[in-house]
Amino acid sequence: MSVTIDDELWSAVGDPTRRRMLDLLLADGVGSATTLSQQMPVTRQAVAKHLDVLDRVGLAHVMPSGRERRYEVDQAQLARAVAQLSSVGATWDARLQRIQRLAEAIQRSQEG
Repeated sequence: MSVTIDDELWSAVGDPTRRRMLDLLLADGVGSATTLSQQMPVTRQAVAKHLDVLDRVGLAHVMPSGRERRYEVDQAQLARAVAQLSSVGATWDARLQRIQRLAEAIQRSQEG
């Protein structure tokens, strides 16, 4: 199965702060810059910027709620990201197996 890798998506989830925010949003179901900043070692403004990135790549969606902007994880986009990660992992596993077979063949030829 070949999956197209979305570099912008992976750039977004490559940041540990954004991954932590996704974890919090998944655990709580929904969150705002204010509620997330209370659980993280960054400012509310920094959280808001990270949420904008997650929104831009489709991993989180904003829902206006009065004066507050509440965010929730987009399950379909998250599933797409997981599929991409699985595809990358499978590709690297195959590469590592080929390297291992080559190394073993070289070792056998040097022993014999």
